[in-house]
Parts: sequence; C-alpha cells; structure tokens
Amino acid sequence: MSSSRVPVLASESGLAAYMAEIKKFPLLEPEEEFMLAHRFADHADTEAAHKLVTSHLRLVAKIAMGYRFYGLPVSDLISEGNVGLMRAVKKFEPDRGFRLATYAMWWIKAAINEYVLNSWSLVKVGTVAAQKKLFFNLRKIKAKLGLYEEGDMPMEAAEKIAQRLSVTTQDVIDMNRRLSRSDASLNQMVMEDGDTERQDLLVDDKPTPEAVLGDKQDRKLGNSLLTDALGGLTERERHIIEERRLTDNPRTLEEIGAQYGISRERVRQIENRAFAKLQKAVLSAAKSLEIAAAKALPMPSYA
Repeated sequence: MSSSRVPVLASESGLAAYMAEIKKFPLLEPEEEFMLAHRFADHADTEAAHKLVTSHLRLVAKIAMGYRFYGLPVSDLISEGNVGLMRAVKKFEPDRGFRLATYAMWWIKAAINEYVLNSWSLVKVGTVAAQKKLFFNLRKIKAKLGLYEEGDMPMEAAEKIAQRLSVTTQDVIDMNRRLSRSDASLNQMVMEDGDTERQDLLVDDKPTPEAVLGDKQDRKLGNSLLTDALGGLTERERHIIEERRLTDNPRTLEEIGAQYGISRERVRQIENRAFAKLQKAVLSAAKSLEIAAAKALPMPSYA
C-alpha cells in the first residue's frame, strides 16, 4: 500500500503541525468504513485505502503517546505505528463484523512494541535482564522515592535503586541521564513564537480504572501464553531461557556451559534458538486469541 499521501512526521519539531494535520481527516461512520473496506478488499481501490488509513491516524498517535516514556522519539513511535495501521488495513476483513479500529489496535501496538524491543540495544539492555528492568522501571521507582528534580539524582538514591534492581550504581546514573534528556525535550516549545510546549500535546498518562484492570488481565494472559510456550521447549532449552532471560539475576554463558559441559557459544546458540521458538509460539497464540475475540463481536447492521 502506498503511503505517499499519508502525512509524515519527519522530526520531533514537526509534532504540533502533524497533530493539527491529522485532525483534519474526518472519522468514518460504520457504513462508510464498511463500504470503503470492501472497495479496497474487492477492487484494490487505493483511494479507499487512503481514507481508511488517514481516518485512523489519530488512533495511532494516541497509542504511540502511551509509549513516549521509553526514551524514544515520538516521531519514530508514530511512524512505526502508522506502518502497523497500514498492515491492518491491508489485512482487514469487513465481513467479520467488527470495526477497523478494533482490529488495527493489535497491529499498531505490535509494530510499536517491536520497535521498542529492537531499540533496547541502545541502552545495553540486550546483555542482561536486569538492564531491561532498569530501562522500564526507573521512572516509576523515582516517583515512589519522590525524586522529581532534573539533573543527576542523589548518590544515596542511585545506590538504593541499583541494589533494588541488581545493577550497578553507574548503570542507574547513566540511564537516568539518558531518560532525563528525553524528558527535557518535552518542555521544548513547538513553535519559536508560541507558548505551547510539546508536553501540552500529549494525552493524559494517568490510567483509568478500566485501564488498570485491562493491564492486570493483559499481564495474566501474557504469563499464561509464556507458560504454554515454555512447555514447547526441551528441558535444556527451557532451563537456559529461564536462567538467562526470566530471572533478575541471570547466569553467565560460561556458568551454564560448565553445567552442561558445552561451550559458551553453544549455550548462546541454544538460547537464541529457544527464544525464537518462544516468540513464534507466543505471537501465534496471541493472534489466534485476537481472531477468536474478533469473531465473537456482534455483526453491525448496515441497513
């Protein structure tokens, strides 16, 4: 599907203009969406696809904003989400009886999640699970400790967080500096002669009771999917994955290699192979659940 006519957010400085531009595209009524989806599915009508995509750009932006505290450019999050939206439009089957937004949310989140995961290497979180935990939990822990000031945190606080997350104090200091730079950019003016900051354009991050319940259910479902997927591994694969990726204090390749009498490189190969099997199994199960949920939705009336 061509995206040449879809607005593009080229940089962070263009966020305000982009948000204003996508708001100009009208939302679709169910009947119009149904007809456009059929025109694209049956006749490859690119104009119909364009209307379907542009009418949901606001949905992508809203979802992308929920990931803004991962320290990644909002422009990149939105761009990746738009790719997911285009994939959803291409695969959407209107006769199944649900709205495009319901179906597209999964594809949008999947695209953004993949981008976030691939970006972990920027903060060295590809090495140990503890670094991943630091990346995604530092802000929350700082808030609990009442650390809201900009700049470097007190050494005592850094040491406390380091001990809690099983990382070095320097890891905490470096991560805090990186994420603080990202936070500071939210206070930049969107226009030189204006008084609107970037953060003024962001959606409220405070979760609703429904969102809290949904997150709890998602975690429960995710744990269930992971448990089932682990059952598809061999005993050695499962043990290596658990020791390397599912613990806050992962063992080294050398330690595991010595246990099994194999080289560290062989351990790495087994770990990578097992992780790929896990990913495939979890994504396949999640997709099956998504399809089943979609089929369970009532068929709308287009009289």
